[in-house]
Amino acid sequence: MVAALLVVVGSRLLPDLNPFPTETKDRPQPALLQSLQRLDEYHAARANLQQVVDVEQDTKHVPSFIKGDRVVMVASGDVDATIDFSKLGPQAARASWERREVVITLPSAQVGRARLDLERTRVVEHDRGVLDRAADALGGDSGNQQRELLLVAQRKLDAAARADRNLLPTAERNTAQMLRQLAMGLGYQRVTVRFPKPQL
Repeated sequence: MVAALLVVVGSRLLPDLNPFPTETKDRPQPALLQSLQRLDEYHAARANLQQVVDVEQDTKHVPSFIKGDRVVMVASGDVDATIDFSKLGPQAARASWERREVVITLPSAQVGRARLDLERTRVVEHDRGVLDRAADALGGDSGNQQRELLLVAQRKLDAAARADRNLLPTAERNTAQMLRQLAMGLGYQRVTVRFPKPQL
């Protein structure tokens, strides 16, 4: 008991008696800029999407409870509508300081690629036949099946974004409002923002 106590006390005293104590120093270094990317797209509007994905795989002449797979997923994500400022030429803005007037012509808004949010995406139903469950138990290729299901969800979200009738007009209104506020802050009083009409 006494020996154990001496060991504990001695271990606590040793660091104080060490003539060569160690010290950790964090020497700050300047950040290294590896790349600088020019942003040419103005993200003017964002839509949150939710899409039901119902995928079923059947085998001919075999009941689904024996050989079959059906997955119902609620896929969630978002998509941005952008204005491509890189296409602006020298005639995009016509300004008259005497009249305090400026006319800005921009390209039409475009729908970007939908982003699938895995945290909000969930499988609500998964029915498998007996043979499919046995194959999974033996180490089936469930990874590829899940990847294919996510690709289907991605395509459905892209289609839903393109079918949204409010996304592009909202993006153009937001962009026009932003540019009007910017131009009026520079002293212009009449600001007109134009977008080309879609070709029929």
